[in-house]
Amino acid sequence: MKEILVVYYTQSGQLFDILENITSTIKDNDVNISYYRITLEEPFPFPWTKDRFYDAFPESFLQIPSKIHPPEEETLNKKYDLILLGYQVWFLTPSPPINAFLKSEIGKKLMKNTPVVTVVACRNMWIQAQEKVKRLLAENQADHTGHIALVDRHVNHVSVITIEHWMFSGKKERMWGIFPKPGVSDKEINGSSKFGKPIKEALLSNNFKTLQDDLLALDAVKVNPYLVMTDARGNVLFGKWANFLIKKGGPKNPKRLKWIGFFKFYLKFAIWVIAPIVFIVFLLTYLPTYQKRNRERKYFSSVYLK
Repeated sequence: MKEILVVYYTQSGQLFDILENITSTIKDNDVNISYYRITLEEPFPFPWTKDRFYDAFPESFLQIPSKIHPPEEETLNKKYDLILLGYQVWFLTPSPPINAFLKSEIGKKLMKNTPVVTVVACRNMWIQAQEKVKRLLAENQADHTGHIALVDRHVNHVSVITIEHWMFSGKKERMWGIFPKPGVSDKEINGSSKFGKPIKEALLSNNFKTLQDDLLALDAVKVNPYLVMTDARGNVLFGKWANFLIKKGGPKNPKRLKWIGFFKFYLKFAIWVIAPIVFIVFLLTYLPTYQKRNRERKYFSSVYLK
């Protein structure tokens, strides 16, 4: 009997639907699947208020661990043949609950010497968040064997509007009946069951060496070179903001909230003004940097860590 543990955190339920579809083509009489939904001692709200959402930025980006509830003893003390780790991206970083799990003794115990397949569901930029996950997996001595990235495929600025509506209303619906539904499309969520077959084959044969190549053949990862550049630069700027804001006090601190207001304005300016300029620069430099972009596409599609 093969044992799989699905570790995840979700607010809306979208990520769980994806993981359920993937595991639907894995489970049978030879495979037992357990679930560990990460819960926080101080949970985040959903739907969010705008102040609370942006106030979560400094700790999220700086990867300051939250306190989580442990799984049941039976889950914690079992040895797994594979872990599916599902996560979202908050502020270009793995969400605080996932970060807390990866930095906890619980995560270290469960993941040591265990094959791990990461599954990310987010708006569009996941590259640098995945690099952070890779580093934490390496620190936990996990065997990172596969990665699946499902994103909102709509135009960047459209997805900004729709994801905001979803976060602050709690409803995954077409805003005003005009905009597309936010998040990963229903077609891709339902189609994610296709990834279960190569994962199951690797699991039953105990050979994960070609799993990522098999997943890539099913379009498990699509790397956008423009977003690679945008994500990297965004991390530099977010780092400056996060380190500045964290010095203004903890969450809900009035002094910090005042500066959070400036950060909100900056973020809007970056999305609507700076990002289009970066895109123009990307187009102008694409041909001279073509080989570099190809190397980046290959690397970020892999499970390797530089």
